[in-house]
Amino acid sequence: MSLDSLVTVVVLCGGTSERMGGQDKTAATLDDTTVLDHLLGRLPAGWEVVCVGQERPTTRPVGWTREEPPLGGPAAGIAAGAALSTTPVTVVIAGDLPFAGEAAELVVAAFERRRPGVEAVAIVDETGQLQPLLAAYDTHALRGAFPSGTRDVSVHRQAAAVRMSGVEAPTTHALLDVDTPADLDTARARCRG
Repeated sequence: MSLDSLVTVVVLCGGTSERMGGQDKTAATLDDTTVLDHLLGRLPAGWEVVCVGQERPTTRPVGWTREEPPLGGPAAGIAAGAALSTTPVTVVIAGDLPFAGEAAELVVAAFERRRPGVEAVAIVDETGQLQPLLAAYDTHALRGAFPSGTRDVSVHRQAAAVRMSGVEAPTTHALLDVDTPADLDTARARCRG
């Protein structure tokens, strides 16, 4: 069985984007597309993708869902997306990480080589902290940590229930998140090389 058929990606793109003045940061223009489409275009073509947020057109076919009620935070989004995963491996990615495609492939490869008992592999940030919003999970373990009804809780606290190991980011910009207008300027500069 192809690895592509074993992976579902849950992309979180339903936040309030307060630091972007309330404008949807994943819809911001980046390199003649959007932040979200920049990310989607760099994920392996064979992976199923479920986006959690307000449905909109994308350049890649994706499924859409939304936590109920909306705006319950990223943990609620993970729970909603994980409920739709039909594969043994689920990758969770924040939708404001436009350069995370290579890192997503890396965590899946590391997940396949994981030690017995490890239920997830996450990217490690520059401070040495595991990033549960850029990680590959055993789908059953993910649903156990983020059950239906999860809402307004810390992603890190919920993810602590999962036995997780880490792998270093493949590039310095893999964890570049577009939270503010200045971050968007940095991402645009990165696209220009």
